[in-house]
Amino acid sequence: MDAATTKTTKGAGGRKGGGPRKKSVTKSVKAGLQFPVGRIARFLKKGRYAQRVGTGAPIYLAAVLEYLAAEVLELAGNAARDNKKSRIIPRHVLLAVRNDEELGKLLSGVTIASGGVLPNINPVLLPKKSSASEEKASTPKATKSPKKA
Repeated sequence: MDAATTKTTKGAGGRKGGGPRKKSVTKSVKAGLQFPVGRIARFLKKGRYAQRVGTGAPIYLAAVLEYLAAEVLELAGNAARDNKKSRIIPRHVLLAVRNDEELGKLLSGVTIASGGVLPNINPVLLPKKSSASEEKASTPKATKSPKKA
């Protein structure tokens, strides 16, 4: 009977007598991130991208993903505000991504569902200027002498 009481309870984790459990601190909190570091670590291991995964890899990946998400959401929020809307819809995400040079390059081969296209009219299709304005524009050009190279 005495031997049974001195044994630690199952899953006590080295605590004598199974005392009060300490509040666990997640890896995300330690890293100061919102994205789940532990879940990303699990996916990296289960995905078999490499035999071994270092402790810093999921933290770095979570930080990069969080930064990209924040960047896209900020730009999409601005696009929604420009369209006088309070909710971000796929159209706002598309406008945000395509109008940003670096994000556009990163997501160049990506199709955003229900995003539509950027408003764009080829200059060739636009109507020609009136003939009176063309004559005024062409006369100053004719009086100038060509520049020497």
